[in-house]
Amino acid sequence: MQKDLGEYRKTYEKSELTETSISDNPMELFQKWFYETEASEGVDEPNAMTVSTIGLDGFPKSRVVLLKKYTHEGFIFYSNYDSEKGKAIAANPKVCISFFWPFMERQIIIKGIAEKIPENLSDGYFDSRPDGSKLGAIVSEQSAVISSREVLEEKLKELEKEYVTKEILRPKNWGGYIVKPVSMEFWQGRPNRLHDRIRFSLEDIDWRIDRLAP
Repeated sequence: MQKDLGEYRKTYEKSELTETSISDNPMELFQKWFYETEASEGVDEPNAMTVSTIGLDGFPKSRVVLLKKYTHEGFIFYSNYDSEKGKAIAANPKVCISFFWPFMERQIIIKGIAEKIPENLSDGYFDSRPDGSKLGAIVSEQSAVISSREVLEEKLKELEKEYVTKEILRPKNWGGYIVKPVSMEFWQGRPNRLHDRIRFSLEDIDWRIDRLAP
């Protein structure tokens, strides 16, 4: 089986990225791009991001998760701490997260250090979730091998009965991570594959700005 994709072509002409149009803080540029992506209505889930970790088997692995909050410190998402992702982060907290917004012809690649957020913040977010999502977090032993989908559905039905009159509390093995960036690269598509790439690298408390060849 084979398929030649060499004829897939696209011209990138929607915008540009110059040193004179950005601030000294990459989080401010991230916020600007995120707002523009939201307003464009051309991206279904602008907060979808790829999280890449180095697994216990030594292989990198990437998966798409949803960004739930960003602050001046970094990017917050939630997961099961006992999942494959959680175990990888515990062993090696150096991760990469990336956003790809094809409608905007933009991507952002972020290297950073992942750490658990305080438990009270995880509690607050868990409490804000719909009951179905709360029970789903309890039901799923994320990344574990299961015999069938029916096992999950039956377990969910049992929990729905159990929690009719009970408060659904956050499982201790489920919560948030914040990825604190050490490098943020902004990529803007340009004609003739001469794309704009601006990288911010953290040095002590300041950010060095470099333009990279496409």
